[in-house]
Amino acid sequence: MSPAIALAFLPLVVTLLVRYRHHFKLLVRTVLLRSFRDCLSGLRIEERAFSYVLTHALPGDPSHILTTLDHWSSHCEYLSHMGPVKGQIVMRLVEEKAPAHVLELGTFCGYSTLLIARALPPGSRLLTVERDPRTAAVAEKLIRLAGFDEHMVELITGSSEEVIPKLRAQHQLSRADLVLLAHRPRYYLRDLQLLEAHALLPAGATVLADHVLFPGAPRFLQYAKSCGRYRCRLHHTGLPDFPAIKDGIAQLTYAGPG
Repeated sequence: MSPAIALAFLPLVVTLLVRYRHHFKLLVRTVLLRSFRDCLSGLRIEERAFSYVLTHALPGDPSHILTTLDHWSSHCEYLSHMGPVKGQIVMRLVEEKAPAHVLELGTFCGYSTLLIARALPPGSRLLTVERDPRTAAVAEKLIRLAGFDEHMVELITGSSEEVIPKLRAQHQLSRADLVLLAHRPRYYLRDLQLLEAHALLPAGATVLADHVLFPGAPRFLQYAKSCGRYRCRLHHTGLPDFPAIKDGIAQLTYAGPG
């Protein structure tokens, strides 16, 4: 490319960098720096976060563990977790709905699991599903460190596509009064339809879906709005530590199979 052509594209490049500077910074923190630290330490980010929690958080205190994770993400390494703003929305809805049976797809480090578990009424049960065994091992330790036993919070290792059909027979989950989709947005629609097909959503069930605007789940939102079986509401937020990057949590209320 000649210098003249490169110079002609310079204003466009500068405009894009200014407009998407927050996305560029997010890319650097979540891909470049994280990959460098993974190679340097031999640990994944969730494992490094757990090591920080072990030395700074109070065992048996879910609130303090969550605050410690938020602090680590803001001041050490960006964790790509739900964060306190979205967390308040989820906690409020859990307290409002008081579900007896909760299903979470996508445990990651266990942050949202603790959020939900500490807001549940006595006697409720939470099943959380994590695909990656190494990530699940970290989440398991965090959940137990917070004081939740296997009777209240059960962690299942496996892909959501394989686990959902087995929930009734192998994990005694006959219904999910509240579901949190927090794994990969491209799987949200598939898993929602699996939950419907296996009759795991009772009428009135609440389905919460994170990251529906960034990176986005357009097919999931289109289905929920057009199929006639859900009332939909979108809670607008930003990403933790990147409020200029707009995101949202979708809240669906299941009306029944119709």
